[in-house]
Amino acid sequence: MSNEPIDYIEVELEEEPIELCNLLKVLDLVETGGQAKMLIGEGYIAVNDAICTVKRKKMYSGDNLHFDGDDYLLTLSPDAIPVQRTESTPEPTEPEKKKKRNRNRKNRKDADTGRKPISFG
Repeated sequence: MSNEPIDYIEVELEEEPIELCNLLKVLDLVETGGQAKMLIGEGYIAVNDAICTVKRKKMYSGDNLHFDGDDYLLTLSPDAIPVQRTESTPEPTEPEKKKKRNRNRKNRKDADTGRKPISFG
């Protein structure tokens, strides 16, 4: 990599956050939302110098976007109100396993027919 400064194309947001797939449509980098989601899912988009596969990633001012050899820097318009970034969702933890109920039921089969009784309730 070279140490040359990166030339960013400045994109001014009127409100934040904006979802990544919607940002690609607004910038006319893709024709449809489906195409945007496909490109994101296949890893063609980099956000803040890291490949991003999260289709509905929230983009804020200060984030940068790399697509098709171009770099975009998101800024907030002067009349827009800045929003606090939400913290990323913590990794899901496995819920505690419930103890299985002790069923001491014996097979209540009819001695003559070998069938279980019918329960209506």
